[in-house]
Amino acid sequence: MRSWMGYFIGAVVMAGVSAWTLADDLMPTGPYLLRYPASFGGRFTIPADNPTTQEGVYLGRLLFYEPKLSSTRTISCASCHQQARAFTDGLPLSVGVSGKRTQRNSMSLTNLLWVRQLFWDGRSASLEEQAMVPLGHTDEMGSKPGQAARALQKTTHYPALFKRVFGSATITDTLIGKAIAQFERTLISANSPYDRYLQGHYQLSESEQRGLNLFNTAPSPERNVRGGNCAHCHGGPKLYQEVFHNNGLDQQPTDLGRQAITKLALDHGRFRVPTLRNIALTAPYMHDGRLATLEAVLDHYSEHIQTSPTLSHELPGQTNGFQLTLVEKADLVSFLRLLTDSTFIHDPQFANPHRTVRTE
Repeated sequence: MRSWMGYFIGAVVMAGVSAWTLADDLMPTGPYLLRYPASFGGRFTIPADNPTTQEGVYLGRLLFYEPKLSSTRTISCASCHQQARAFTDGLPLSVGVSGKRTQRNSMSLTNLLWVRQLFWDGRSASLEEQAMVPLGHTDEMGSKPGQAARALQKTTHYPALFKRVFGSATITDTLIGKAIAQFERTLISANSPYDRYLQGHYQLSESEQRGLNLFNTAPSPERNVRGGNCAHCHGGPKLYQEVFHNNGLDQQPTDLGRQAITKLALDHGRFRVPTLRNIALTAPYMHDGRLATLEAVLDHYSEHIQTSPTLSHELPGQTNGFQLTLVEKADLVSFLRLLTDSTFIHDPQFANPHRTVRTE
């Protein structure tokens, strides 16, 4: 049985052949083979009107790194989603064309192929829809309807690329979103030391093993069982669950979170559970970036959970946290660092093509 590592390397080599050049005759064409471990499952939806193709992913990658999409021609998608940080930006709150801070922390784009409700509040049901939100947001890319499309239409190369991908040289915001969505679907991360451990190719240290045990175990004080119950929300091969939680950051959350979308009182202060893959690279943490380190996150869950009417019942609000020891916190950090996929953050398929290719 071929390993995930073998599939991953094969994909990189194939991408290298096509070389990401703007020369039309060298543009990769044909269906794009999405490669992922069988354990991730096939529960995802690709719209019938936007199949994932090599040429579509090619164009989407160019657009992901294209500052011409912003009103000031200074901000691209990659400004807030940097590959080296697992497609986050390292800031509590991102800063776009207005110079103002956005409302929420920039989420990682890791493994979005499987996510059905995007953004912290789950407002978008597709990557095509998601791509349009920052494009037109006043404090992100700030483009008015049609502005980005007109900017690309004036270039010498983009009209021909859009024609190759979508059959029309007329560029629209909708087609921009479709291309970016195709690229984002390829941002698959599944080659961390933890994955190699699951395949039998990595030996856990004693601290990592203890951390894994704490991660997977729900505490039971009456039976003297210690645990962090992390897997309840972050379990499974992709290390997240498609759910929204109030994780006890505030007694009275000022950000409505999921409630702003559903209008339901029970969703007040609830936010989407993010994946823990590459979590050591995506600081600061939480929807508002208030916690600077993994250690601070564990301190929160250990001692600082705030009780509120919508606090998720999986959390011990009555004792303000799981009461982890210093050693247990260190062990959990050791385990969480195993989730860093160095091949993902260095994969040339996801890197900025404009560094080596002219775009005018």
